[in-house]
Amino acid sequence: MTKTLERWTLADIIALFDGVFADTYQTRLIKGGDEPLYLPATSETPYHQIIFARGFFASALHEISHWCIAGAKRREQEDYGYWYLPDGRDAFEQAAFERAESAPQALEYLFTRACGRAFNVSVDNLGGAVEVDRAAFEAKVLERAARFEREGLPLRARAFRRALSRFYHQGDTLDGAVTAGLEALGTKTPNDKVAG
Repeated sequence: MTKTLERWTLADIIALFDGVFADTYQTRLIKGGDEPLYLPATSETPYHQIIFARGFFASALHEISHWCIAGAKRREQEDYGYWYLPDGRDAFEQAAFERAESAPQALEYLFTRACGRAFNVSVDNLGGAVEVDRAAFEAKVLERAARFEREGLPLRARAFRRALSRFYHQGDTLDGAVTAGLEALGTKTPNDKVAG
């Protein structure tokens, strides 16, 4: 394996996420199977789970992006209470998908840049009956990312991006990057809880 590939390990992204959010939001990042899934805590599993697909680094960032946008009530529901329409969407359904996905993919873009990786927009309609304008959707995602930059990121997204940037761009240790993320949340130690 090359040094470049070793730079982005699942162990690191999980350690960064869990370091910032496992205690403060009782949420952990979990490597999953074929499909991503968000599961709220239960009596058997006392923490929320962001399950990303097949060990893909990009899937982890994408699922974290959804979590960073979801409000407290949404985070109490499986997959945030949303119904996902799989491949094969028609033009109306694809437009709805793109409206719903522009903000999460904008955060994913910002997280991906904070990691020093290349971003690829996902139109996620490979078997669709309609031709998708990938470039137009990517422009919407980048426009939304620029708006986040102007107006500010949601608190959890800001904290996670800070941890990513400290680790991947500034060469900080995992512990140092986690501490920076916790400080962005307004906490000083991993055991300090954050409302919301």
